[in-house]
Amino acid sequence: MQIPRDGVSLKFFMGEDDKVSGRPLYEVIVTMAREQHLAGATVLRGPMGFGHASRLHTAKILRLSEDLPIVVEIVDSGDKVAAFMDTIEPLMSGGLVTLEKVKVLKYGRTRNDARHED
Repeated sequence: MQIPRDGVSLKFFMGEDDKVSGRPLYEVIVTMAREQHLAGATVLRGPMGFGHASRLHTAKILRLSEDLPIVVEIVDSGDKVAAFMDTIEPLMSGGLVTLEKVKVLKYGRTRNDARHED
């Protein structure tokens, strides 16, 4: 699989507790991205953040917050990402979604990938 040099980065910002049919939303997004053969997806869990309601979510030990910030990032061609958005949009009841143009400098195996083949 190859990503064009001029790609796009699609980011979903949500809470860890956001669900679709009982499954974590971030898991549904990544699974659907894989099913649609997008180049890849990464889930990042933030130790602190706030959203539209300005409610602070933190991983500090004294507060033990659930619903920590989650970001799912997908990079691929504009056409593939647009088609993916058409599929995923009905599942998004809230959160923030951004799209940025990116220059893909490298996409392929790293030395560690050779040891962890599917």
